[in-house]
Amino acid sequence: MKIADDLVSGEYAACVNIVPGLTSIYRWKGDICKDNELLLIIKSRKSLCNDIIFRIKALHPYEVPEIISCDISGGSESYLQWLSDSTGMR
Repeated sequence: MKIADDLVSGEYAACVNIVPGLTSIYRWKGDICKDNELLLIIKSRKSLCNDIIFRIKALHPYEVPEIISCDISGGSESYLQWLSDSTGMR
């Protein structure tokens, strides 16, 4: 929750959804690993993506945390305006 709190309070993100109960199975440094993880869905503006990546890397315990971006191609005008209004102008 520390990452989500940091991103919202710092106005990097308008909202962060925390999805619990995930199990990830992955290869890391030659070993197969299995870990319980949380999925964060971070809602922000594209212009803040690099700042968000920097913050996550600074706060996340993994050496290589999963950070991917998906462009928003549309949505409710009022929601998109709220998203923009809720993120700091950088």
